[in-house]
Amino acid sequence: MRSIVLFLLTAFIAACAHKKSETTSEIETMINRFAPVEITADISKLTEGDKQALAKFIEVCGLIDKIYTRQVWSGNEALRQRLEADTSPEGKRRFALFNIYMSPWSSLENNKPFIEGVPARSPHANYYPDDMTKEEFESWLATLSDSEKQKATGYFWTIRRDDHGRLKTVPYSEEYREFLEPAAKLLREAAELTTNESLRKFLTLRADAFLSNDYYASDVAWMELDSPIEPTIGPYEVYMDELFNYKAAFEAFITLRNDEETENLQKYSHYLQEIENNLPIDKKYRNPKLGELSPIRVVDEVMVGGEAREGVTTAAFNLPNDERVVKQKGSKRVMLKNVQEAKFQTVLTPIAKIALHESQRGQIAFHPFFTHILAHELMHGLGPHNIVVDGKKTTVRQELKELSSALEEAKADISGLFALQYLIDKGVVEKSMEESMYVTYLASSFRSVRFGVNAAHGKGMALQFNYLIDEGAIIFDEPSGTFKVDLAHIKDAAKKLTGEIMTIQAEGSYTKAKALLDRYATIRPAMQSILDKLKDVPTDINPSFPLAQQLHQQ
Repeated sequence: MRSIVLFLLTAFIAACAHKKSETTSEIETMINRFAPVEITADISKLTEGDKQALAKFIEVCGLIDKIYTRQVWSGNEALRQRLEADTSPEGKRRFALFNIYMSPWSSLENNKPFIEGVPARSPHANYYPDDMTKEEFESWLATLSDSEKQKATGYFWTIRRDDHGRLKTVPYSEEYREFLEPAAKLLREAAELTTNESLRKFLTLRADAFLSNDYYASDVAWMELDSPIEPTIGPYEVYMDELFNYKAAFEAFITLRNDEETENLQKYSHYLQEIENNLPIDKKYRNPKLGELSPIRVVDEVMVGGEAREGVTTAAFNLPNDERVVKQKGSKRVMLKNVQEAKFQTVLTPIAKIALHESQRGQIAFHPFFTHILAHELMHGLGPHNIVVDGKKTTVRQELKELSSALEEAKADISGLFALQYLIDKGVVEKSMEESMYVTYLASSFRSVRFGVNAAHGKGMALQFNYLIDEGAIIFDEPSGTFKVDLAHIKDAAKKLTGEIMTIQAEGSYTKAKALLDRYATIRPAMQSILDKLKDVPTDINPSFPLAQQLHQQ
């Protein structure tokens, strides 16, 4: 079977070589949507052992890239090789764009292919057989024991066919062994180089997890990590599984902890239980005891790999996603400060000049931008996660399936405003930030929607924006063709939407989630009029990592 597939794939790629791709000007336009920026960090305070360990992590990133490339699409690896071999000027441009998206599809253009002849992007990614239907999977799932169901719907197993064409689970440790074995070796070598005990423990356990397929102990060790180097390496996010949001993509963030900024933000973690206790949802849906650890890390990025490299650059993240770890330990919020600064200056500031009413443009500032991103990540860990539906213990992710990511991103955004307003009213956050926070959020909403309403973040933001418009919290000023915040309405509207989304999650209602997204997650004419004016503003950044290159060459 495998030899036939390879033959057909080779024939397909050869045929593609004779087909006309996007024109040079179109490729250049798509590349120019990402502004080139250098992302670097200060390693002068690291020990020599940690500097050598950092170089090992750069090598691991390359292996994570290879795993992710395979996860995207069954033909992705062969296509990448063909594109890399084409050294013509046009070929180099196509390869450069492929490296931005890690695939032949542009997520900013509703997954439009920019390489002629490739198929439409599949919601399966390469986690499931290409010919499998949702109905086939669900029928098969119903026949499995509880333990086998956990694998089939779990983060770390692909779904393949056996010799008789029947579905089966394959652990990531087997599926990606050719990359995970050398990655584990590099992590163990890095563990020997560092003198930091918590880093050594994490790296050793994560190396074990790559080969055992059991990530629990290493996720706990990552939560307990206290090190100047903050590596995040493994399978995490489920965005690419558009069938069910079950399967995790591999990624890597190699970062250095910014101690001063981390200390400044630690105060927020002390209020998480209090915010949870005051969420605008029925008391029975609140968590009376959050996980014991909720660390916040402000870091500077050195290098990324895998899904962290794809398309729009991640500015912050909240991990792990494993509900067992979240219940026991909470989750860690990681703020990529040097990345956020680049996005604010390169993208958000020019958007504000076009999208916002002149009376509020002066309210745009980096501090509220940075703080709301933090609140977004904090709120991922609050609200419903482990739920009960019809007497059965389950999770929001499993009940809402492919809708869960978009609704979760909307929840984190809007409840981030609710949480910050709560802290402003308590005097924990300065009152002077209030108006700036809402206005900067409004400007940032255009930044997020430009990622595409097919993507979780863009879809979630469109939902919020249109809801707030309908509640009178955001106003379109027709004479100027710009938007502004109505401070008299936005506080209550943010609280109301927070309650609606979290209640849907707590109920595990796929029907209500779909109705909410169908109603609001669209681009209306007024918003489109602004988006049309932003064509010359970069959509995001295209980072390069000179420090990582330097470390790799040493």
